[in-house]
Amino acid sequence: MLNYKHLHYFRTVAKTGAINRAAEKLHLTPQTLSGQISILEERLGVALFRRTGRRLELTDAGRTALTYADEIFDVGAELEEALQNRLAARVHPFRVGIADVVPKTIAYQLLAPALTLAEPVKLVCKEDRLEQLAAELSIHRLDMVLADRPLPSNMDIKGYSHPLGECGIAFLAARAIAETLGQDFPANLHEAPLLIPGEDSALRVPLLRWLERRGIQPTIVGEFDDSALMSAFGQAGAGVFPVPLTTAQEVMRQYEVVELGQTLEIRERFFAISVERRLSHPAVVAVSEAARRRFQPQDAD
Repeated sequence: MLNYKHLHYFRTVAKTGAINRAAEKLHLTPQTLSGQISILEERLGVALFRRTGRRLELTDAGRTALTYADEIFDVGAELEEALQNRLAARVHPFRVGIADVVPKTIAYQLLAPALTLAEPVKLVCKEDRLEQLAAELSIHRLDMVLADRPLPSNMDIKGYSHPLGECGIAFLAARAIAETLGQDFPANLHEAPLLIPGEDSALRVPLLRWLERRGIQPTIVGEFDDSALMSAFGQAGAGVFPVPLTTAQEVMRQYEVVELGQTLEIRERFFAISVERRLSHPAVVAVSEAARRRFQPQDAD
């Protein structure tokens, strides 16, 4: 049987990245801790760490073990909380994977309705690449995945993609940049510095094709997987950047940028991916119904 004390030691080392720091936190000597980790590796029959310089990095087996360890100790904490407060209403966890290309503001807008249910839920969000999240969904570690594309057909995972809605795109920029480009949209994007989504984003290819069809050749100065980071660079004056129309007003307020123009010819789409063909989880149903109200059908330019 697995020794959970060893698993706790392993998790601490994995989080700190070094035997010495973990030993100090655990009030053990480095030699003792190293020995305990070796015992766990022998028990599992795999190497959990590899040394890179002065740091310890997780192997593939180590990353898998850490995922399970996190879940085990999270469940343990929930058990302790439930037993210590049995009279309190039980809060059910709602575990959501968020593809790292989904804008944070969109994720909040889509998930917020789950927090208003009559039966309370505890929202647990995990951000990662869609492929990794889909794998965790398939083994029921997640209740739902938010993504900007359907589940890829080439993935050997059983799941269903439920459209949540779509919206057009606004192009924003710092006021100093906007003043140099003029108001003739979209011609003002020609030769303008442009920030675009990274290769994992479903928006990237339609955006580049739209520019090509229009005969617009901007100067691409940056590519970003994280939309919040792209907005921060846009705020600093690095270039023009696209955002979903449904979040444009909020992004303009938060980052103090202005709109150059907008188009409905490029659509950003959002999906809830689940293992259910028909949605039944109350929080997932709430997310889906609220999304239909928020994302109204729009006609292209």
